Amino acid sequence: MLDQIRGLHHVTSMADDARTNNQFFTSTLGLRRVKKTVNFDSPDVYHLYYGDETGTPGTVMTYFPFPQMPRGRAGTGEVGTTVFSVPVGSLGFWRDRLSKLGITGLKDEETFGEKRLNFAGPDGDGFALVEAKDDPRTPWTEGGISEDHAIRGFHSVAMRLRDEGATSELLKFMGYEELDRKDGVTRLIVPGGNSASRVDLETLPNVNRAAQGAGSMHHVAFAVDNREKQLEVRKALMDTGYHVTPVIDRDYFWAIYFRTAGGVLFEIATNEPGFARDEEVAHLGEALKLPQQHKHLRPILESHLQKLEA
Repeated sequence: MLDQIRGLHHVTSMADDARTNNQFFTSTLGLRRVKKTVNFDSPDVYHLYYGDETGTPGTVMTYFPFPQMPRGRAGTGEVGTTVFSVPVGSLGFWRDRLSKLGITGLKDEETFGEKRLNFAGPDGDGFALVEAKDDPRTPWTEGGISEDHAIRGFHSVAMRLRDEGATSELLKFMGYEELDRKDGVTRLIVPGGNSASRVDLETLPNVNRAAQGAGSMHHVAFAVDNREKQLEVRKALMDTGYHVTPVIDRDYFWAIYFRTAGGVLFEIATNEPGFARDEEVAHLGEALKLPQQHKHLRPILESHLQKLEA
């Protein structure tokens, strides 16, 4: 069993409009845009990152907004719900706020003894806020939401699977332990991990495989401290039979990827070097940052990419 995984690093999804996506995460949810860059493989498409003040691993939601992308179809083989942590007693504030802003899919629940509020993103993305006790993370409050209510970062992700067996076995190999089971959902946790250390597995044997599109999760990334730890994880996964990519430099972290038996694309990402490697913390997410191989495209991209603020 591995001991290098610290919990979630980031979650990457897809959208069909960059400005709407930016407005939702920065204005509606009050997160900070910590990086404005482009997709490594399709530089005419943004890659937007939202999180706390510095983009701490375990707080970062990222998006590829493909213009006019068709809506995805929910199903198995994907992360169905991305869950954020908020202070105890704050769900009333969020319910009122999201309702007034026209957010759909609002539903109160209690799962594993925690109160939560489910809601939908602009592309039908599945989100929830959970009142989490003793979350020590400092929230970003410059987005207009007070510290008493502001999002701390991820609480968990919920994966929808036709059969949880292989994914549960993989996560346990990655250092997760089963915490609880209830109503067809298995909760796993990394003991001593970061504050985004939970994963829920929802078994839906009669549900068809998801079709990716706007509102779909692209991949979920798990955090390791550094490149040395990442190489240890890569070797162990390959020795177990997984087909893992070489290490890829993503400018703000190093990444490896592999597809799970349940269909979800996993990434292992380093906590280093972080989002302040090419911008001062005070100005994170303001300027368009380009990977080295795409810097020659700056004039074209700056005229082509949608302006994020109206």
